[in-house]
Amino acid sequence: MIAAALERGVDVVGELELAWRAIPNRFLAVTGTNGKTTTVELLGHVYRTAGEPVAVAGNVGRPLSSLADEIDADATVICEASSFQLEDSVAFAPECAVFLNLAADHLDRHRDLAAYLAAKLRIFANQGNDDVAIFNADDAALADIDLGGCGRRVGFCHGGGPDCEVAVAEGTIFYDGEPLLAVSELGLFGEHNVENAMAAAAAALSMGLPREAVCEGLRSFAGVAHRLEPVGEIGGVRFVNDSKATNVASATVGLRAFEGGVHAILGGSEKGEDYAPLLDPVRERCRACYLNGASVGRLAEALAPAVVAGVELHLCEDLDEAVRLAAAAAQPGETVLLSPACASFDAFKNFERRGERFRQIVGTLA
Repeated sequence: MIAAALERGVDVVGELELAWRAIPNRFLAVTGTNGKTTTVELLGHVYRTAGEPVAVAGNVGRPLSSLADEIDADATVICEASSFQLEDSVAFAPECAVFLNLAADHLDRHRDLAAYLAAKLRIFANQGNDDVAIFNADDAALADIDLGGCGRRVGFCHGGGPDCEVAVAEGTIFYDGEPLLAVSELGLFGEHNVENAMAAAAAALSMGLPREAVCEGLRSFAGVAHRLEPVGEIGGVRFVNDSKATNVASATVGLRAFEGGVHAILGGSEKGEDYAPLLDPVRERCRACYLNGASVGRLAEALAPAVVAGVELHLCEDLDEAVRLAAAAAQPGETVLLSPACASFDAFKNFERRGERFRQIVGTLA
C-alpha cells in the first residue's frame, strides 16, 4: 500500500513527522549511527538536573506521538531520530538538531552509505536561521559537505578548531574556549562517551541551559541499559552488557573501551555489514571470542587471522553456551563482554531481550 501510494504521488507521513506536527513544543533531536540513546538520555538527565521540564521519546523507547496532548507546553521534547524515521520526514524542523557520527549500518535497508547519510541529514534540512545544527567536526563523513538547512552550525571535536565551540584537549572539555569540566569527572567511561558528552553539552548550552547545571548533569549521569552496562562481577571477572552494539562500529567502540583481557561474545542476525573492521580491536583487546547466531560463519571467517595473534575463537550454539564458556575461561581482572556487532532478530525480539537474557544467565553463575 505504501509503495503504491508513493508511486501515485500521495504523501506518506511517518510517525516522527506526524508527532512533530501534532506537538507544538520545542524539539531537540539527535541522530547518528552510534550513541543516540546515550546522548538523548544524557540530555534528558541534564534538563532534569537544571530543573527544566522535559520529555524524552522517539526511537529511544516511548513513541513520540504518544506525547501529543500529554506534556506541558513549556517542556522541551528530546527525541532520538533514526534514519528510518528521518527518511520519511517532510517538514520536520527541530529547534536543535544533533548529528553524532556516521558509520556503515542498515545497509540491508538503505541502498548504500550515501543513501544512509542522506536520510540522516534530513534532521537539518528544514531548520531555519534561529535553529541550531550540532555536528561532529571530527567525522570525515561530515567534512566538506553541505549539512543542509539554515541552522547555526555548532561543531564539537578533539583538539579544537575554527568550527568547534565544544572541544576536548588535555583531558578537559572546553566550551567557547573556556574550561567546562575535566573528562575524569564524567559519569560515563570510554572515549566514545567523551564525544557523546561534548554533543550533549553543545546542545544543552546552545538551548540556554546554565553551565553549572550542564556540568552537574554530565558528572551524575551513569549511563543507559544495554550500552556498556556492568551487570555483575564474579570471582574478579567483570560482566558487561553491550547488547545495543548492533553494528560493527558500535562493537568496535565497546571492545576498545577496555584495556585488554576481553572475552567477547559476538554474533546475531545479519545486516549486510563487513566484519573485517572488527579484526584489529579483537587482536588488540581480546583473549577469546565466542561466536553465535546467524552470522557465525562470516564472523569466523573475518576473525580467523586473530588466531595467529593468540585469540581463541569458539563457535557456540547460542548465547547461553557463549556466556558459560566465556565465564569458565575468564580470569580475575578480565571482562566478559556481550557486544554482538549484529542485530538480535535471529534469536530475540530485540536487543533489549538479548541483553536481559545475558543478565539472567550471569545471574545464574553467581
